[in-house]
Amino acid sequence: MPTDRDSDYMVGYGKPPPHARFKKGHSGNPKGRPQGAKNSATLLNEALSEPVIVTENGRRKTISKKQAILKQIVNKAASGDHRSIQLLLLNQIPLIEARLESSRSATVEAPLPPAQSADQRRARAAEIAKILKDIGYLDQVLGTAAETTSPPASSSMTNKR
Repeated sequence: MPTDRDSDYMVGYGKPPPHARFKKGHSGNPKGRPQGAKNSATLLNEALSEPVIVTENGRRKTISKKQAILKQIVNKAASGDHRSIQLLLLNQIPLIEARLESSRSATVEAPLPPAQSADQRRARAAEIAKILKDIGYLDQVLGTAAETTSPPASSSMTNKR
């Protein structure tokens, strides 16, 4: 027997008739994403967490791939690879500064700093470049790059009228 609520029910967009609705416990997308499917962030995290055997100081040691990657980047930066140094400075210094700020204000709950805009990142990169130039690192890198490439041949153009 229909109730008052059923008699007022309008069939339309987003309101299927009661007999055509999904039954309790049945999905509207039965072949959708399977349970336990992993997204790319989870897969990347698992891949970086896999163990790898490295030789360090003549001893074999098992560390995660993430640790191995970071060690290689830090070692290349320490040996003077300017791309590794830039990668470390641009990505790690803001994180370190955020941690320092949060540890200084450990007594007071402080929110994390907001994400930097592209302009802020460019300004930060300029600051880092200035520091590297002040300590002579950029001159050394750019100087060696300029020495290895030959200067372009200069040609004098004469204007004939």
